[in-house]
Amino acid sequence: MGQIERLSVDDLVRVVRTYRDALNEHRAALNRLNVYPVPDGDTGTNMALTVESVQAELDAALGPGGEGGEPPSLATWARCLSHGSLMGARGNSGVILSQVLRGLASALAEAPGGEVGAATLADALRRASDGAYAAVSNPVEGTILTVARAAAEGAEAALGEGADVVGVLAAARQRARSALLQTTEMLAPLRAAGVVDAGGAGLALLYDSFLAVLSGAPLEAPPTGPAQAAQAGQAPGPSLLARPGPAPQAAEGEEGVGDLRYEVMFLLEAPDESVPGFRSVWATCGGSVVIVGGNGLYNCHIHTDDIGAAIEAAIEIGKPRQIRVTDLSEQVEEERWVREAAVAGDQLEPPAQPCTCAVVAVCAGEGVRRIFKSLGAQATVHGGQSANPSVAEVLDAVAAVPAEQVIVLPNNPNVVAVAEKAAACSAKKVRVVATSGVPEGFAALMDYDPEADVDTNADQMAAAAARVVTGEVAQASRAALTEAGPVQKGDWLGLARQEVKVVAPQPSGPADAAIALLGQLVGDEHEIVTIIEGEGSHPTDTRRVVDWLSEHHPSVTAEVHHGGQPLYPYLFSIE
Repeated sequence: MGQIERLSVDDLVRVVRTYRDALNEHRAALNRLNVYPVPDGDTGTNMALTVESVQAELDAALGPGGEGGEPPSLATWARCLSHGSLMGARGNSGVILSQVLRGLASALAEAPGGEVGAATLADALRRASDGAYAAVSNPVEGTILTVARAAAEGAEAALGEGADVVGVLAAARQRARSALLQTTEMLAPLRAAGVVDAGGAGLALLYDSFLAVLSGAPLEAPPTGPAQAAQAGQAPGPSLLARPGPAPQAAEGEEGVGDLRYEVMFLLEAPDESVPGFRSVWATCGGSVVIVGGNGLYNCHIHTDDIGAAIEAAIEIGKPRQIRVTDLSEQVEEERWVREAAVAGDQLEPPAQPCTCAVVAVCAGEGVRRIFKSLGAQATVHGGQSANPSVAEVLDAVAAVPAEQVIVLPNNPNVVAVAEKAAACSAKKVRVVATSGVPEGFAALMDYDPEADVDTNADQMAAAAARVVTGEVAQASRAALTEAGPVQKGDWLGLARQEVKVVAPQPSGPADAAIALLGQLVGDEHEIVTIIEGEGSHPTDTRRVVDWLSEHHPSVTAEVHHGGQPLYPYLFSIE
């Protein structure tokens, strides 16, 4: 192959599409590189959705002809890359990726003649790295930042030796992959789990995508851990499963898994000159602060224990919108929810008779769905942790119910923001009762009156949800430190209000965690304990739980229902 002197706009369009496809292909593997103790992992998902937003803007720019039509101008491509990634960024990894892409866009948009040469490309990779570092209040090495910087350094070194576009990209990829392997030893949680940084692994696919478009180089899976460093020249294997290890310890200056509980994200409309002060205020509110954007619009991300302070700081300088709050201790693998959603079938079943105020509930598990229907919900939308239903899906359910006033029960803190957005977009009068779990949703429906107006229902149902005590049992998917003590993969966890209250080490089972959790939650004032069986429960275990309640709390009535919810063998509602 002769030297390639320039990248065309058509090449850049294909790079985005190739990168989008690569992230989707490796999404599950990237997710499994996360290091939280309960079933979780969404780095791959967040990065894929961020690039999907770019692709959507490019598709609109390309018009009906799609990829085969006339390519957009370089300026249009850069605008799609910059704006699409900013608006679509999700999670810490997605926000930093958006800044990398925005740095690329700002440099490539200035390419003379509308074509990108080696010097412009090297400058773009440097701007991408510098912009990503600038967006993070406390940059930490061993992350996606390290990989971005290494790629820029590799590109600059190759440019100094007279390399063409392909040579610059090949050097960037090689240096990025070497840096990615080193991340395992740079951060204690990665070292304990024996894996590389998930965000860095996702970014490495960007450089692969450039080379795949220009030289036909095959896409490889990102390296998974230090064991692959000895396999130079071999294609990485398909598995990204971490080896078992001790509970990760936070290195000095890092956030421990249980240190900062919530992830808060939103778009912020604010004057550019006010953002540095806002960034300083946020530095006192938490960690993992990333603020990217410009020209009056910013995508903001923080890990914090004080949600109110984080949002109030934004209100003081501008207008936050599309607010998303995620409880980091309750993230759950998206793939499982998506698979189950494919067979859910009858999500929307509006009743024959209209009513004044209808209810839409978000839930997973056929038994849980039936319970919601039996309690009066007119429609259900399939969804749960880390697999939020889309705004469109909630809107479709709201539109389908035969009432002009609607209550939405998100039944998960991760779904509240989507529900609020759907409420704002609906032509109907919609109120969201911010239930954080299925048992709260059940409790809310006990005070639901289909003939009362939506405001009355919202107040009564919120009060009912707040009165109930809730708990759940899940199995740890990886090692971690929690407020209840160290956790190893496979341990059973008892959670209440998204906090780990009980750790039942193996060979304990879900019943052991359930009994220990109920021992903390059930008091003399309680009368009813509702037990909702999910996947992983067994009649023998359930009988142990019921017998324990009968022996230790003889005045409490135990009611057992089969919910079929994934990942949580038991959900509890205590009244």
